[in-house]
Amino acid sequence: MHCTMRGPRDTALQNVMKVSEETKTDIRRMGDLIEDNSQRAARRSARQRLRKRFYQYASVGDVPGEGGFPLLLDGKPVRTPSRRQLAAPTPRLAAAIAEEWNAQEKVIDPVHMPLTRLANAIIDAVTAAPDPVAKEVANYLSSDLLFYRAQTPDSLVEQQTRAWDPVLAWANHTFGARFVLAQGVMHVVQPEQALAAASAGIPSDPWRLGALSAITTLTGSALLALALMHGAMEPEAVWAAAHVDEDWQMQKWGHDEQAVERRAYRQGEFDAAVAILRALQV
Repeated sequence: MHCTMRGPRDTALQNVMKVSEETKTDIRRMGDLIEDNSQRAARRSARQRLRKRFYQYASVGDVPGEGGFPLLLDGKPVRTPSRRQLAAPTPRLAAAIAEEWNAQEKVIDPVHMPLTRLANAIIDAVTAAPDPVAKEVANYLSSDLLFYRAQTPDSLVEQQTRAWDPVLAWANHTFGARFVLAQGVMHVVQPEQALAAASAGIPSDPWRLGALSAITTLTGSALLALALMHGAMEPEAVWAAAHVDEDWQMQKWGHDEQAVERRAYRQGEFDAAVAILRALQV
């Protein structure tokens, strides 16, 4: 017998707790902001005829211009879907984007360009309106993945405790944010002081904010995203912590191929956001 696997937010919030309709609406709005130029663009590319590779070489401009160091295709600048210049704030990040373009072979396939898609989303959506994105990240804190725990079985309870409790301890130590945990289907209201304290760790810089927002959406946890951004956790540990419930299901019921494929795609999105954070480290 096989059980269909779900993502971190599905398994933790839909199966372990009852989320308010208002919170669900907030979650969908935040996902839309980042997905418009990333996952949705990738899904559209699967239905559309892919454009042939028309350039010989992708490089980075030596002189920063509008938005930073520009991506150049055969020496010519590239535009985002909203016609802004595709550029990155550091040469390292711009070079990573150029590598994606150079890796394309006969056609340009956005499915295999997660860093470019996320860069487009940040330039077109986050840079123009960072406050709504920061607010949606903060909204995740009110119903974070890590707050809602299974009552049984003991093996799942133990795995959640081992993976999630250190993150909560870090948030308390770093921000002075002490959150309340819940079991079963009971929704718990978090202390305003804790929400405000943790929200203070959300960056205002559009690139860090965009990467943080993407990680929050993909993991279902703003606390995991903040711990990663602040260097308290490695990416591998964050990804594993976000999938405790899903991995437990796999151990019990076996693999579902479609879910495995979906998770691999989402990890590519996650890795792109991590690459942005690392490229921006001083």
